[in-house]
Amino acid sequence: MRWSIRYQLLVPLLTLFLGVVGMAVWTALASAQRARHQIEIQMHDIATTINTVTFPRNLQTLKLMKGLSGADFLLLDSHGPAGPEEPGRPLMTLSALPDSLPEPTNEVQDLHLGPRVKVGKETFFCQGIRLGQEGTRILYVFYPESLWREALWGAIWPALVFGTVGGLASLILTVLVAQRLGRRIQEMERRTSLIAAGDFSPMPLPRRNDELRDLGRSVNEMAQRLAQFQETVKKSERLRLLGQVSGGLAHQLRNGVTGARLAVQLHVKEQNGEATDESLDVALRQLALVEMHLKRFLDLGKAAELRREPCHLTTLIAETVTLLKPRCTHAGIDLRWQAPSADEEDRVVLGDRDQLRHLLLNIMTNAIEAAGPGGWVEVRSQMADGRWQIDTMDSGPGPTPEVAERLFEPFVTGKPEGVGLGLAVAKQVAEAHGGSLSWRRDQGKTCFRLELPILKPRMVH
Repeated sequence: MRWSIRYQLLVPLLTLFLGVVGMAVWTALASAQRARHQIEIQMHDIATTINTVTFPRNLQTLKLMKGLSGADFLLLDSHGPAGPEEPGRPLMTLSALPDSLPEPTNEVQDLHLGPRVKVGKETFFCQGIRLGQEGTRILYVFYPESLWREALWGAIWPALVFGTVGGLASLILTVLVAQRLGRRIQEMERRTSLIAAGDFSPMPLPRRNDELRDLGRSVNEMAQRLAQFQETVKKSERLRLLGQVSGGLAHQLRNGVTGARLAVQLHVKEQNGEATDESLDVALRQLALVEMHLKRFLDLGKAAELRREPCHLTTLIAETVTLLKPRCTHAGIDLRWQAPSADEEDRVVLGDRDQLRHLLLNIMTNAIEAAGPGGWVEVRSQMADGRWQIDTMDSGPGPTPEVAERLFEPFVTGKPEGVGLGLAVAKQVAEAHGGSLSWRRDQGKTCFRLELPILKPRMVH
């Protein structure tokens, strides 16, 4: 069963409100009872005073007692009128005699606000008591009902009114707060529904700084991250589709290149050892290089199968520099290579010779293309913490900020004609050999650092 927050707030407060009203009613009734008891005590005191104190029991005394208590009095004698002021007329402060009188009591303790009697247009509570030991005189006390109502209201209204008004005010305030919270929660629900539908625009935060504002801020952060995840998924889907298409194309190209290389090799074999054109050797080397590139492309993202053997990395660097030297000369690029000292030249690494050669070729080719005509590329190597460090620096402008953070991801490139696979393949080969490939921009030059673990001397032999 659904139980909204509004009712969760209202039901406990309504219970509290009913408790407050009940407490106010109980207090009002108790106050009314105390007021009645105080009036009866006052009547007891008056009756006791008249009965025990000797002073003239005349009309003047009754009027004095009326001024003190607010009640009217009637003094009767069982043998006739109680006073000599007006012969044949009872001694009283009333304007007229009532039609009937209740039976008087003999004890002061039994004097209470008796039954109602009518005197003219006014209603009184009437009770009588016999005075003296003989009980020949009877004193009737007439307490006005109007005074009793005023005393009763004065006793009960503070507790009843303040309790009821305070409870109602609290209830109304809670209803308003509950409605406001309900609207804010409904707005939050509407915004989350829009997020679920794909609308990741941020929601306006409420002005009141409370838990709902914190929740709105969290929802906005969630929406921002979902938008980023959605964009990442779209890019990943495009890359996956591109990878599938390019993988199929690369497979077909590799088959064609392999067929062409076999055809050239067969032609050379058919020459029966005769001298062949040097261009055929160049064609074979180029086809072998293209085939290797296509193979690395197809193996991208897969665990590389290494043929581990001791490799002199200095020799591989020198071979790569020699291979790229003509290209740099043609483009006017100064390619510098500082060979290590004699004691470091014998340092070897354990790895796949072809893959390491391909790794160095990708790094240096990338540097040459970044430097451009008239630029320079410098290769340095050194030992550091048991690892072989090869720094390839160029004078190029470096990658753009959009590319810099994703430089080693596949298909990410800042070159108009680039594919974005060279550095991705290089990083994969470096990590497969237990090394790392990183880059930095320092003093106007770009530096790629390759680190590979050095094989211990006793393991070389």
